[in-house]
Amino acid sequence: MNLQTTETVQTTTLMSNDSHNNDVTTLTETVKNTLIEYFDQLDGAEPSEIYNMVLKQIEAPLLEVVMQQVSGNQTKAAACLGLNRGTLRKKLRIYGLDNS
Repeated sequence: MNLQTTETVQTTTLMSNDSHNNDVTTLTETVKNTLIEYFDQLDGAEPSEIYNMVLKQIEAPLLEVVMQQVSGNQTKAAACLGLNRGTLRKKLRIYGLDNS
């Protein structure tokens, strides 16, 4: 399976968990809705370091799925992600995905 390019990711649709629901949501809409929900749950509390929190929440599963899609081939994963292999290895270590 080939992974989609960055330009098409924004229009990639995710099927709802409800198999009877024909609504589809883009990845962008899913992130936006989740952030809105997050702010609602703060109930007036001041958020901090949201940028880093969101990156960590998205980056780990992104790396995990890409590594699965390329059968653990770091060279292919790095090319797919637009990273150099050293950066990919560092990120895999950070998230405990380096299998070492």
